[in-house]
Amino acid sequence: MRKVRSFRKPYRIKRKKSIFKNRFFWLTFLILILSGAIFYFFVFSSFFQVKRIIISGNESVSKEGIVAVVEYNLEKKNLFFPTKSVFLVNLDKIKKDILNSFPQIAEIEIGRGFPDVLNIIVIERLRLATWCQKDNCFLLDNEGVIFKETHLEGDLIEIIDTQKIDSVVVLGEKVIEKDYLEKILKIQKNLSEELRIGVEEFVIFNERLNVKTSDGWEIYFDPKEDLNWQITKLSLVLEEKIPPENRKDLEYIELRFGDLASFRYKQ
Repeated sequence: MRKVRSFRKPYRIKRKKSIFKNRFFWLTFLILILSGAIFYFFVFSSFFQVKRIIISGNESVSKEGIVAVVEYNLEKKNLFFPTKSVFLVNLDKIKKDILNSFPQIAEIEIGRGFPDVLNIIVIERLRLATWCQKDNCFLLDNEGVIFKETHLEGDLIEIIDTQKIDSVVVLGEKVIEKDYLEKILKIQKNLSEELRIGVEEFVIFNERLNVKTSDGWEIYFDPKEDLNWQITKLSLVLEEKIPPENRKDLEYIELRFGDLASFRYKQ
């Protein structure tokens, strides 16, 4: 019986193709080169470097001061290299720094204007009243925030706070709650427009709000109770029990307790 011989094919060593002949290598290389060129163009080319800072809406705050804050942020290095690319500007950081530097600013909007502009819109705080602590007085806005040291100004409501005598206040800080401030404004409006009573100042105590009239007598309110009822009581007692010619001799009218509206003349 014949034996069948099996023959093995000779083993051939396959040579690896050079990486330089690999299409995928060249495609990846080209993509990297193109990405680098695009990155350089948008980040480091002069075309997209911030050259103009346009500021609008400011009145009391100088443009130069705002620009200085922006420039300080632009000069910081990005990726270890200096760049002022409009794409890499940290708008939130600039906004925060400007608000911290200028308490007079209530809001600020910053936007990119391509290719090389930053547009900054400033909304300044409106002076609503003068808030005083001891001998220090500040301008107060409608949110209850102090934003500028000032002297007493006759055209503004004067609020004297006796609760914060020993505390240190900082510009940009809220020193009175908005709802309390609205109550003061409501009283002032009713006294001046409805009852024709001039108001010189409001004095805040722990449990009482004093209103000093321009004639020198005072009205005691409880800001935690119904102001409408207290104003109604004031109107009734002035109409029924205190003739206009006698008001100059008043010391105070007390409105804080129940249905009573007691009053006292100067001794």
